Amino acid sequence: MSDTNAELRDQVRDRYADAAIAVTSGRRGPCCGGESCSTDDITGGLYLEQDRAGLPSDAVAASLGCGNPAVAELRDGETVLDLGSGGGIDVLLSASRVGPTGKAYGLDMTDEMLALAIANAREAKATNVEFLKGTIEAIPLPAGTVDVVISNCVINLSVDKLAVFAETFRVLTGGGRLGVSDIVAEDQLTPAERAERGDYVGCIAGALSIGEYRGGLTTAGFTDVEITPTHQVADRMHSAIIRARKPGGSGE
Repeated sequence: MSDTNAELRDQVRDRYADAAIAVTSGRRGPCCGGESCSTDDITGGLYLEQDRAGLPSDAVAASLGCGNPAVAELRDGETVLDLGSGGGIDVLLSASRVGPTGKAYGLDMTDEMLALAIANAREAKATNVEFLKGTIEAIPLPAGTVDVVISNCVINLSVDKLAVFAETFRVLTGGGRLGVSDIVAEDQLTPAERAERGDYVGCIAGALSIGEYRGGLTTAGFTDVEITPTHQVADRMHSAIIRARKPGGSGE
């Protein structure tokens, strides 16, 4: 890893460690794309009241994403992995959706977020969840063990997005699905123009263009790639729902 990439990763880790500490201290941490999560400018208000009901308040407060990856349409008994699981809101929601015969993993590189997520899972009495420490560029799970991969405004923070796509493809079963929320730029925006609209740790400067995102997933082996912008977060930059599928499974 280059010195620049290592520095960016450290900045991301520090930002989200601070966010976890803020939540446990009763404050609101910085969110993806902004200095405060007090508005729905980035999230677009996509967590419904019924999604939040019954969840620990710290899990809701630590949600720093740009959407709701429930678009993955989870089914009973499935195994789901949340990349960059933060305080655990999407893991807990996923655990409920896959039911007691399913399993929900959360992966995060930040000790403070992992501690917060484990505490939230304990408070929620969720027994079918497990939180893993690691990076999304090197997922600590065997190949072909996950039915669905979700993520909420985290892939844009990676310093090696092609590795994330390759690792996601590796851990998915044949016929497995990807369903994530992320920030994307319109294709005509250069990397320099993206950086003018926001910093890297704020989920803006590191965002891929729509074409780059599609190309990266296709190169990794995914098919049926769909990228659907949902709302604008900066000039010609959008929160988007990204869906894709790993070939194989009983349907092929």
